[in-house]
Amino acid sequence: MKTFFNVQDLGNLQQALREAHEIKKDRFAFDTLGKNRTLLMIFFNNSLRTRLSTQKAAMNLGMNVIVLDVNAGAWKLETERGVIMDGDKSEHLLEAIPVMGSYCDLIGVRSFAGLTDRSYDYAETIVQQFVRYSGRPVFAMETATVHPLQAFADLITIEEHKTVARPKVVLTWAPHPKALPQAVPNSFAEWMNAADVDFVITHPEGYELDPQFVGKACVEYDQMKALEGADFVYAKNWSCPGVTRPEDYGKVLSKDMGWTIDAAHMAVTNNAHFMHCLPVRRGMIVTDDVIEAPTSLVIPEAANREISAQVVIKRMLESL
Repeated sequence: MKTFFNVQDLGNLQQALREAHEIKKDRFAFDTLGKNRTLLMIFFNNSLRTRLSTQKAAMNLGMNVIVLDVNAGAWKLETERGVIMDGDKSEHLLEAIPVMGSYCDLIGVRSFAGLTDRSYDYAETIVQQFVRYSGRPVFAMETATVHPLQAFADLITIEEHKTVARPKVVLTWAPHPKALPQAVPNSFAEWMNAADVDFVITHPEGYELDPQFVGKACVEYDQMKALEGADFVYAKNWSCPGVTRPEDYGKVLSKDMGWTIDAAHMAVTNNAHFMHCLPVRRGMIVTDDVIEAPTSLVIPEAANREISAQVVIKRMLESL
């Protein structure tokens, strides 16, 4: 496996889930696989779970790990071609990337959407330069449009806690004080479409995700109707994806607190598990009683980030 951005990159999904199950039983079964190999983790944006879980996963496999915070300790990087570099950016990404590649065997990149230019973001302009010029396998630690390590961990968590063969999974938009990217909901939708679940997406009008990620999901604008009989409720905010109105891309169209997941919302579900990728804004995305309930999976979900990362890194090491 040379790149990891989408569910298709894993191949057989059930086989990947079985591999995740085996790794979780013994995280150190392949602790020599990464001997004398180095993972370079590059962060253009802040991180907690992704940084810790991915580094731990690589260490479980015996790898050396280098972490680079581009905005804290490195030269400011220019990402555009054809510019006159007379500002505060001292180095171009096109020189920096092959240099980075010369120091490592695998590269993980985290680079959020700018939320101003939809074409630029959805072309994955920055991450694709790493694929093209690093000479190394590259995986996403969240990009402008996808967060596959999170979605893989989400699916592992659902598989571990489902009580019916084909559970109903609802992805619901929830309010947030500022504009957030669509990477998490995009990947969650993509992975749920690939899994054997009854998948529903609910959000206010204007928040339609890109069709490539919505896929075969049922889209319901009535949140309470969507939540009826749900086995898993995944709450997440995202800004306007600009599908129907490109000029609204990245905007906050609503802060309707009626969409906040509270006890009344959960009461219409099938005693559903609550899920969120974290960090979460309590009182906006979800109320305290819901996130602290025994049915909340936010901590097991976060813990499974180590497992999803380890499956991906293991497969990349095996392809070297």
